[in-house]
Amino acid sequence: MAEEKQANGHATAGRARKMSEVVLQQLDERFQNEENIFLFLPNIIGYSRIVLALASLYYMPLHPRTCSLLYSISCLLDALDGFAARRYNQSTTFGAVLDMVTDRCTTSCLLVFLASAFPRWSIVFQGLISLDLASHYIHMYATLTMGGSGQSHKKVDSSRSYILHLYYTNRTVLFLFCAFNELFFIALYLLSFSSPLLSPSLLVPSDPSNPSSLNAASPAQPGSPAHPKASVLFTNPWSAGALEMARANKMDSTVPWILAGVSFPVMAGKQIINVIQLVKASKWLGEGDVAARRRAGIVTGVKKTR
Repeated sequence: MAEEKQANGHATAGRARKMSEVVLQQLDERFQNEENIFLFLPNIIGYSRIVLALASLYYMPLHPRTCSLLYSISCLLDALDGFAARRYNQSTTFGAVLDMVTDRCTTSCLLVFLASAFPRWSIVFQGLISLDLASHYIHMYATLTMGGSGQSHKKVDSSRSYILHLYYTNRTVLFLFCAFNELFFIALYLLSFSSPLLSPSLLVPSDPSNPSSLNAASPAQPGSPAHPKASVLFTNPWSAGALEMARANKMDSTVPWILAGVSFPVMAGKQIINVIQLVKASKWLGEGDVAARRRAGIVTGVKKTR
């Protein structure tokens, strides 16, 4: 009896494996015959990332759990579109730019919210947004200008920068840095709803009739809107009352604090890489300017004759 069950299990697993191989083969044949790059599978995944990011932004002021889930899925799909591009040989310049722009926009939007949630630290978040956008834009521009129109921004020669070469060519390193960078900001976002230490507005009087309790923090207990009702699911997230209502439904801050502590060193390393990327790309553009001036015979301090 046991041998029959084991044999049936092996047979079922074998059939499932064959069916998956058939499906993958059909997908391979289908994608080989289609050349509309805007409908390539990696780009479709990129579009879905944008939809998920927009949905997370809608829920950001009101539903931290829903927002974090949607935002995290959008970020994780960043690894899936790269896998699909390599598997189906659908790597395109449009896809690479779409991927990078989506990353920059989603992170910037989250940092904008953090700047409003933690006004005292707004200059830090503004600096992080500026560094992220500037370093990637200059790096992309330098790659296209100096390396040629077909050059990928992820192809960095080790002689120019070993750190950037390792960062962009090692998929594990790239994934970990990007994932932990986003994880830190998501943890800060959750702490804005759960930690009275970071968000003093979460401090409420435990007994309004007792003046000595005005500065006492209420216990941070998890609660609604972990599973929001349909009647409040589409509450206007832009009103100040909606934001205060969400913060009134406090969450436990233990897990966000752990996530923030674990991911902070990697996030800091990611910002150092951004600085290195900014400096190296600027120097590369400077070398190109010097070479172009020499070819044109331009000398500093000498007026150009007409």
